[in-house]
Amino acid sequence: MLLESLVKATLELQGFRVVAVTGDTAGLVVELGPDLRFSPRCGQCGERGRYRDTRPIRHFRHVPLWGIPVELLYEPRRVSCERCEGIHVEAMPWVAGKQRFTRALMVTLATWTRVLPWQQVARLFRCSWGTVNKAVETAVEYGLAHRDLSGVIYVGIDEISRKKGHVYVTNAYDLESKRLLWSGADRKEKTLEAFFDFLGPDKSAAIEGICCDMWQPYIDVIKARAPNAVLVFDKFHIVRHLMDAVDQVRRDEIREKGKAHKDLMHRTRYIWLKNPWNLTEKQEARLGELEHLNLKINRAYLLKELFRNFWSYQKAGWAKRYLKKWFWWATHSRLAPMREFAWMLRRHEEDILNYFRIPLDNGIVEGLNNKAKLVIHRAYGFRTAKTYILNLYHCLGALPLPQTMHTFV
Repeated sequence: MLLESLVKATLELQGFRVVAVTGDTAGLVVELGPDLRFSPRCGQCGERGRYRDTRPIRHFRHVPLWGIPVELLYEPRRVSCERCEGIHVEAMPWVAGKQRFTRALMVTLATWTRVLPWQQVARLFRCSWGTVNKAVETAVEYGLAHRDLSGVIYVGIDEISRKKGHVYVTNAYDLESKRLLWSGADRKEKTLEAFFDFLGPDKSAAIEGICCDMWQPYIDVIKARAPNAVLVFDKFHIVRHLMDAVDQVRRDEIREKGKAHKDLMHRTRYIWLKNPWNLTEKQEARLGELEHLNLKINRAYLLKELFRNFWSYQKAGWAKRYLKKWFWWATHSRLAPMREFAWMLRRHEEDILNYFRIPLDNGIVEGLNNKAKLVIHRAYGFRTAKTYILNLYHCLGALPLPQTMHTFV
């Protein structure tokens, strides 16, 4: 197959032709020209227009051929468009907008950046990091413009740390399709307000359930902007608060009773926090010994295990009755951390009971958050939130890529 035929097979050249292919193993240069059998099309609306003049030569990087760099040369024409009532550069089907690389190279770079660090992709294709960044940005813009957001009814919202120093990014996920819907810097009220501004009033009204943690700014915005949605608190987040309370009881007791008690409780932290069926034989034996002592941590452990029954109910009414009993046990346990946890449940009782009406949790969100953390670890960090969010959309948003004549990956 001739090199001209290879170029035609990998580029959208209707209305154009290959004039010549020159070069060697150091690089190939493909000269393109207009096919005069076709009228030029407006780059703005795509309609046929009248030829006006020709602009200087533009250079476009194409996908390397067997590791050989390929460059396209073309003198774009300007057309007078009646529909746009103006003069515009003609549409060139192999390039997206004003980029200096072809659509095929953009899709290829964007595909590789989903599995490799951007710097490594730049080295593989012998281009700059900025070229890779622009390719991903162009791919994400196309994907966001062409993705389908209809049918989004269950949303999970959570924040992840972008770098040290309490620097956060708030992510909103579609819990059914398991994809990233929206991402924004910080975790303030205005951050979540921006998410609902992005959705618009119609899509916000169509949401049936939203799962999040008990972060008050999130709660206020969700209840104001999505009044039709049932707010469900993530049960794993609630259990984490319970574990923190149990561990605080252990710490307080060690502080009160001194060094002898500290030696007794040495390396027992996870015995109290683990599920009973996950304990090793050694940990089970140690727990059996400690349960015979009159310890505060043992009372906290029993309360933790009793709270497990709360999630086993099928109806909100029965769960509410059991929660009322557990609240009495916790508030009369003479354990300050357990009392504080119980009163926190009482303050958010109705939203916690919504779990039994719409059984949503953020298990899917935690899995996607782990992938989001992998994105930043793989890149050894991003300097700006904008670049990080761009890569989150690209890797977790299930965004469509532009169609090309040939698939290079």
